[in-house]
Amino acid sequence: MHYALWALAALLVSGPMLAVALGDAPLGRDWRNASQESVGLAPEPSSHREPIVQVYAARTVGWRGAFAVHTWIAVKPANASGYLRYEVIGWRLRSGNSALSIADHRAPDGEWFGAKPQLLRDLRGADAAAVIARLPGALAAYPYGGVYRAWPGPNSNTFVAWMGREIPELRLAMPSNAIGKDYVPIGDIVGWSPSHTGVQLSLYGLAGAIVSGDEGIELNLLGLVAGIDFRHPGIKLPGVGRLPS
Repeated sequence: MHYALWALAALLVSGPMLAVALGDAPLGRDWRNASQESVGLAPEPSSHREPIVQVYAARTVGWRGAFAVHTWIAVKPANASGYLRYEVIGWRLRSGNSALSIADHRAPDGEWFGAKPQLLRDLRGADAAAVIARLPGALAAYPYGGVYRAWPGPNSNTFVAWMGREIPELRLAMPSNAIGKDYVPIGDIVGWSPSHTGVQLSLYGLAGAIVSGDEGIELNLLGLVAGIDFRHPGIKLPGVGRLPS
């Protein structure tokens, strides 16, 4: 048992250390002057009139970036001139009653304080319209607008995972290093995975597992996830996420 605990501790720590070593999580970024500019992944509204829904993830700022990503949703209804960006931002609670941000002035595919985003989901046309139609109800039902905890949740990843569970048409498999994605109310200890293609067991995001067509197999301990992706063959490591990416 003693050796098993040491092996488990080594696994949990080695992933974040590897993320730093690979340069995925630079620790020297200064959020005060970091870029939030578009990286060119979001289609230009003037030439793409169809509805569009995209989901992004980017490394968080500072030492937390060794462990986790921040996720958000960008939405452009049909014929709209721009995007709305939906996300939870913890520091909004300092000056308001809700951490939920719905912004039309932020780049849908902007860097997250210097970290380039990865496109997780890209829906167009009828598929995007089906998600957009269900957005108001899912937003109204989100229970944690007035609460934010970086660990184990609820946080930005809790919000995006909630949207995935509430809107099956999104079919969103969250990154394994989106800490907070597994935070669910105690009454939902057993339920759908965020992608709605499998089952999740979770105790406040601190321990649990997922068995799913899209997520594969994930084991969660203290919010750190290891697992196997069968749909896109690879392994999932704490901090690092999926390898190969």
